[in-house]
Amino acid sequence: MGKITGFMEFEREVEKYTDVEDRVKNYKEFTIPLAEDKLRNQGARCMDCGIPFCHSGCPLGNLIPDFNDNVYKGKWKEAVRILHATNNFPEFTGRLCPAPCEEACVLGINEDPVTIENIEKNIVETAFIEGWIVANPPEVRTGKSVAVIGSGPSGLAAAQQLNRAGHNVTVFERDAKVGGLLRYGIPDFKLEKSIIDRRIAILEEEGIIFQVNAHVGDNVSVETLKDEFDAILLCNGATERRGIPIKGAHLKGVHQAMEFLKMNNQYVDRELEFDDILSAKDKNVIVIGGGDTGSDCIGTSNRHGAKSVVNFEILSKPSVGRPANQPWPYWPMKLKTSSSHQEGVERFFSISTKEFLGDKNGNLKGLKTVEVEWIFKDGERPQLKEIPDTEKKWDCDLVLLALGFTGSEKTLVEQFGLDTDFRSNIQATVSDYKTNVPGIFAAGDSRRGQSLIVWAISEGRQAAHHIDKYLMGSTDLPLKDDSDLPRV
Repeated sequence: MGKITGFMEFEREVEKYTDVEDRVKNYKEFTIPLAEDKLRNQGARCMDCGIPFCHSGCPLGNLIPDFNDNVYKGKWKEAVRILHATNNFPEFTGRLCPAPCEEACVLGINEDPVTIENIEKNIVETAFIEGWIVANPPEVRTGKSVAVIGSGPSGLAAAQQLNRAGHNVTVFERDAKVGGLLRYGIPDFKLEKSIIDRRIAILEEEGIIFQVNAHVGDNVSVETLKDEFDAILLCNGATERRGIPIKGAHLKGVHQAMEFLKMNNQYVDRELEFDDILSAKDKNVIVIGGGDTGSDCIGTSNRHGAKSVVNFEILSKPSVGRPANQPWPYWPMKLKTSSSHQEGVERFFSISTKEFLGDKNGNLKGLKTVEVEWIFKDGERPQLKEIPDTEKKWDCDLVLLALGFTGSEKTLVEQFGLDTDFRSNIQATVSDYKTNVPGIFAAGDSRRGQSLIVWAISEGRQAAHHIDKYLMGSTDLPLKDDSDLPRV
């Protein structure tokens, strides 16, 4: 695929960023698109692999060599068709996915891999500019109705697939606008919300009904849904936030990352005034957690005008290159330096928070840490060990806990009478996505636990396949068996 000698002629080139001093003044996306000829050169780098291992790296099974080849040849409309055959929302994954496909790229064995994610983004953006992405409602309705709980990427993907099959689909979203964590968890500088809105408009035109401010289990009755719908799919995410059960966790100034990010997104969307949100302005901020959410908190804090931003990670500092125990084509745990890190932060690894320190009025004034090391023994779980005489106090006015999520919403699980696994995820297997309650299915983070956007879309598509089969006895919706894929 692509140009036979392209990988030898062209070097990897991705979109550049605008200058830090300019981009931190607003919440706009700040990538600088490549010219079309350069994008075509990037498509040309795709090798004519005997076995395209990028397929194994992609949970969606995107036909990557095929759309790369069409980009190289300038056949953008055909590239759009191929891309949408497996991915409902490439405009989301093209911005937010960590690109496990690129880590599995054959060229990546000894060279820089193909810029798959950036090519994907530009394919779909070209399609929107050209007006090729339009509503395609089903010609025939089945008379069957499905309720989808949650409007994140998993719920949206399932809703579109089920609607394509001709079912009447209603999506219930507890917040004021559709999008789930895409809207309320991802900062606008990574995903401007107009990108979500234009896709939702198409889904509505296709016949999907969205009900917002509809919190199932609260102001929407579980029993009513059971009575009114032929099937129910829970895509409500993994919403139980991890905390740190240490002294001082109750202090004013210790907050969950999602509280901070959601309020800021509401401010950017003009739902809230800046004075009404949790602000990092003129504060010494410490972000605990070194993942993508922590990175988003760093970028947002810098845009608020924080006095200083520090990031703690309890794990050891990863290597810059691929670790020996994570060989190609598996996903490697390498050191990641995001655009937010580049905007200003001090990063510390192998550090554990022991206590939050406050004043007599209950306000956070600092915290206490200790350095740690990880002990690895064959056949045993890694053990965390504190290093003696390494305690340290840090001044801070705001701590943001970016520690991930542990399971689905407990109230909803209890009201539906659902079984959960040992991690509090809704119990349902990839063989059919069925829960223990007939007619109720689960997909996405609510089923598999906190994961990637690309896995959420994949699970939504697969759950739709099984729901259609459950309702009709057979289905034409595609199914990709992911049971043998490496987990990311």
